[in-house]
Amino acid sequence: MPLVVVGINHRTAPVDVRERVVFDPARVPDALRELASLPPVREAAIVSTCNRTEIYCVTESGEADLGDWLQRYHHLGTSIHHCLYHHDDAKAVTHAFSVASGLDSMVLGEPQILGQLKDAYRTAQDAGTTGPVLNRLFQAAFSVAKRVRTETQIGANAVSVASAAVAMAKTVFASFENRTALMVGAGETIALAARHLHADGLRRMIVANRSIDRARELAAEFQGFAIGLDDIPAHLREADIVVASTASPNVIITREMAAQALRARKRRPIFMVDIAVPRDIEPEVAELEDVYLFTVDDLQSVVNENMENRRQAAREADKMIAAEVDRFELQQRTRDAAPIIRRLRHEAEHTRQHTVEQARRMLAAGRSQDEVLEFLSNTLMNRLIHAPSQRLRDAAETGDDEIVRAIADIYRLDHD
Repeated sequence: MPLVVVGINHRTAPVDVRERVVFDPARVPDALRELASLPPVREAAIVSTCNRTEIYCVTESGEADLGDWLQRYHHLGTSIHHCLYHHDDAKAVTHAFSVASGLDSMVLGEPQILGQLKDAYRTAQDAGTTGPVLNRLFQAAFSVAKRVRTETQIGANAVSVASAAVAMAKTVFASFENRTALMVGAGETIALAARHLHADGLRRMIVANRSIDRARELAAEFQGFAIGLDDIPAHLREADIVVASTASPNVIITREMAAQALRARKRRPIFMVDIAVPRDIEPEVAELEDVYLFTVDDLQSVVNENMENRRQAAREADKMIAAEVDRFELQQRTRDAAPIIRRLRHEAEHTRQHTVEQARRMLAAGRSQDEVLEFLSNTLMNRLIHAPSQRLRDAAETGDDEIVRAIADIYRLDHD
């Protein structure tokens, strides 16, 4: 049965198109059952994130127009077919493995997609729309993703400015556990840096922002506390780590402000990262001893170098995935043949038992052992080769050389 993937992602469509085909998580089970009810569809799963919406299906016969179904389901007035990609069989397997490994993500090698795939698979299982093919596909994809992350450097280096800032902070402090961070600003980059710091063990956080309400909202996520920008001089002395990213046209942390904080800290070092353009931290702060100040340009050079490292790791992962796809396809073909193999063995066993029973009756009737053995061997041989012999004769009469070659190959016979 064909495996099909139809989808839309950050490479094929802008955000205003992607957001129109995102599935509400609460409605995915019903959507799965509707999708699985399409006549050719036997198994179905839906992956839906901010950057991609994908339908994974196994179809029995005929081709389900999954793109049309996606458009109907979301009540789209305009066609999205020009944004859709379509993968079948081995290409579908390759795509699934690449997505799970983070090779198809906006940020190369990001790990979040693997968790999203696992959630999508679990939802499809709970909805009863998976089967043997999708079960094997997703389990294999998770296994491949683990190998890629373990055996390559795909996720080893920071490739966002926020993660690079935290990685740099680790070069100054062995642990964040007893440190305090001052986050200046409350935008997306600051929020991401705060999450990285928190994930790495930092437990005390101060968020300074022009809008105190937004500062409180972000601080609450990390059990921190919020202050206004004007309160920074009073709290700078508490900060071991400062990350600044606002839209302010003016400098927020001056050289004098930093010098006063250092005196109060008795020269305990401060790590500072200024991600803002224009800068939030006066460049002369870097002249102070015990201050480690980095700018967005410093971070960007780290990000660029790390991205190249990830691209090299991705090339290694591509080779690994190609080998795993071949293995999956081989296992799939073997499993597809299994029912026929079982039926062949069942038929052969039935023939054997029937012939042996005839031989036993001949022995009970007083026939000689030699006569019974001759009957047994000849009858068993004739019955087992009857079907292929008859098929060979029919193929010869109709000129079906492919069947002749296939039977000759199965029985390893020399033929012209």
